[in-house]
Amino acid sequence: MAARAMTRTAAKVAKTPKTGAAKAKTAGAKAAKAASSRGRPRSFDRDAALAAAMRVFWQRGYEATSIHDLTAAMGINPPSLYACFGCKEALFQEAVALYQRTEGQAANRALQEEPTARDAIATMLRRYVMDYTDPGKPAGCMIVLAAAVGTPDSDEVRALLRKERQAALSSIATRIRRGINDGDVPPGTDARRVAAFYATVVQGLSIQARDGASRSELLAVVDGAMAAWDGLVGKKSR
Repeated sequence: MAARAMTRTAAKVAKTPKTGAAKAKTAGAKAAKAASSRGRPRSFDRDAALAAAMRVFWQRGYEATSIHDLTAAMGINPPSLYACFGCKEALFQEAVALYQRTEGQAANRALQEEPTARDAIATMLRRYVMDYTDPGKPAGCMIVLAAAVGTPDSDEVRALLRKERQAALSSIATRIRRGINDGDVPPGTDARRVAAFYATVVQGLSIQARDGASRSELLAVVDGAMAAWDGLVGKKSR
């Protein structure tokens, strides 16, 4: 009798339904297996489909984007999406990587190309404003906006974007330290503190752009942020 009771209990546990991300990943795995078992060659442009998915995530955010939204934009069906990208979260990770390789490059180049740290950060901010207010793209920054809040099921997604934002802050701090070494930033400047200020400005510009702020309004914000430079790095007014 005890053995039968244990067997019935184990069966009930095995039938406990999955929830959240686990359910989505299981469904994706089944669809991918079914699609791959048919052995049909891919009939769509993977790069173009990924770019379309990136724009949907950028516009709607991770949790608000459904599989239907993605497949409609990508021009494929769900089995093809799962077979090619694995699951929604894996697709989002690829979309973030694509965003960083493409949309983030103009501002990042400013940190490397401009002759002084101040010029580099000012140019970076202005390029972000130009990108965030481009009428041909979703307003604001995908890294800032796509998953700022959400359910516990999306913790890994938020962690990914948090890591990307921290990397951006570190890049600004690295450029300021270079300025210290080059002599255009005063010695003793707290590079991390200054970088945190300008990283916060970047995130604010993104939110304001999504809220409808104009390009001229945001460029004025950049001017104000750069007016704070001397105080932040400890330069004395002449």
